[in-house]
Amino acid sequence: MAGTLPASTSTASSAPGASAAMPSYTVPLAVLTLLFFIWGFITALNDILIPHLRAVFTLSYVQAMLIQFCFFAAYLVMSVPAGLLVKRLGYKRGIIVGLTVAGLGCLLFTPAASRAAYPLFLGALFVLASGITLLQVAANPYVTVLGRPETASSRLNLTQAFNSLGTTLAPFVGSLLILAVAVKPAEELQRMDAAQRAAYAAQQASSVQTPYVALALVLFAIAVVIALSRLPRIEEPAVPAEAPPDAGGAVYHQRDSAWQYRHLVLGALGIFLYVGAEVSIGSFLVNFMGQPEVAGLPEEVAARWLSLYWGGAMVGRFVGAAVLKKVRPGRLLAFNALVVTALLLLAMLAAGPAAMWALLAIGLFNSIMFPTLFSLAIEGLGRHTGEGSGVVCMAIVGGAIVPVVMGFFADRIGLLHAFFVPVLCYLYIAWYGLKGHYADFTAREPVPAHRG
Repeated sequence: MAGTLPASTSTASSAPGASAAMPSYTVPLAVLTLLFFIWGFITALNDILIPHLRAVFTLSYVQAMLIQFCFFAAYLVMSVPAGLLVKRLGYKRGIIVGLTVAGLGCLLFTPAASRAAYPLFLGALFVLASGITLLQVAANPYVTVLGRPETASSRLNLTQAFNSLGTTLAPFVGSLLILAVAVKPAEELQRMDAAQRAAYAAQQASSVQTPYVALALVLFAIAVVIALSRLPRIEEPAVPAEAPPDAGGAVYHQRDSAWQYRHLVLGALGIFLYVGAEVSIGSFLVNFMGQPEVAGLPEEVAARWLSLYWGGAMVGRFVGAAVLKKVRPGRLLAFNALVVTALLLLAMLAAGPAAMWALLAIGLFNSIMFPTLFSLAIEGLGRHTGEGSGVVCMAIVGGAIVPVVMGFFADRIGLLHAFFVPVLCYLYIAWYGLKGHYADFTAREPVPAHRG
């Protein structure tokens, strides 16, 4: 079964000339890279939807944030079912189903817009995010097994770099397609009667139909391409893989459930804290730069500077993909987390323009964290890889919870000092990179790797 086992479990490297037998995965990786770009693009469009729908439906900030809540809630609700589905259908079919569900979610924006009903928009977002969740569960581990285990983090970082390219481009495209027509001010809306407000809301809400219908067509087209492509079938071994060389010769041992692997559970907590910290910093950065003691920038100017934060993450992932071919993933993860911790402390203590630049630089060092945490968390799970991927993706719900915690402290001790919340998150990530991802290694007698 050469070429059908996950790369992390392959024993080809132990045999002479095995490197020549390693198949090329260039085409499937190219297809998956497009997939990462698309879901990054879709996710970033939420930043355009929030101000647009808030103005159209005259929502409070809490009501507008239901957009993010419904999106991230899908990761909590759907990740484990998605992992079980991937385990049953396989990676390729799981990706096709995820693309189809996401496409249907995009099409649901049409009835939501025609009826000008905010709850329907939220429902459409949940369906869309459910499809994205399934794509995350299927595609992330698929990338890690399409090649050699020692370069798994590098491959995942490279594909995640194109995800960042999608998040960078989406706000510009969305601003042209969705925010092109100016929304009437609240005072003018209040002077309208109920019928006029309903007609106006329907007119404005319809501006989201075209981009989301176009996205649906793209998603369906990619699903067809993948269905017709001869992507390699990855079989999960019955026995987990041997540990990587930097584990000191220790090995994983078989478990009955993915939840019994401590390094997976600790890695899922790392994903929870990382996504929460990243979303927290991004959510408060504009307000932070607008504070007089920092930079005193108007919101529209601060928003333009925010592009450096996300652009840094994109650049960092391209660089990280190369660095991770020579540096152990855990060590680079810990180094980046400690650098981010130092930048946060600098921002909290220095204030002024230095604080602004310190926070903007965090995007560069955030870059490799999600894909590296992911690959370390699901390493060596064998037949539980699909289920483990679901567990990790479920932890993305941290993006809905940690920002609320930081907001709670910002209201009481000030925004500047509230950044201690992401500091604690990154300290945990540094520990996981140094020690935590080894938690499930033992020094017992090795379990022979499955050779197919």
